[in-house]
Amino acid sequence: MPARPAHDEYSSYFAQYVELVPEGDIRELLARQLDDTSARLSAVSETQADYRYAPDKWSLKELLGHMTDTERVMSYRSLRVARGDKTSLPGFDQDEFVRGASFQSAPWSDRLEEYAAVRRSTLLLLRGLSEEAWLRRGLVKDSEMSARALAYIIAGHERHHLNVIVEKYLT
Repeated sequence: MPARPAHDEYSSYFAQYVELVPEGDIRELLARQLDDTSARLSAVSETQADYRYAPDKWSLKELLGHMTDTERVMSYRSLRVARGDKTSLPGFDQDEFVRGASFQSAPWSDRLEEYAAVRRSTLLLLRGLSEEAWLRRGLVKDSEMSARALAYIIAGHERHHLNVIVEKYLT
């Protein structure tokens, strides 16, 4: 089981997500998150999915789309780092990603299906990593990051946004 990443395995910006991840096997946690998040969000109606808690905030559809896109990016980074790629990987602008997507035009069920498909893909990638691959480091936006730190960022990012969903969208 990959141990929790050390603070020097990710940039300080991502500490907010890594710190939200409880102890335990990160692969098992990610699998449980898939089940828990899918169950919680499957009860959301199309009307609720279009809800914005403020005019300048994302709808729930856009938020889940953001969560899914971010996982795609972090999983891709994990792949590159775990395989030993030394290319410096760029950052991405989350707001541009949401603006460039058509999250609002697709049904909520598509957002849920896409989220689950991306998480299953992430899980399969992580299950196939050797102990050595988990510890490999690469450059992400000019900061050194390990493959295991990226897995923790995926889990913590989702946990962060689920807290927002419960507090702001499903009240």
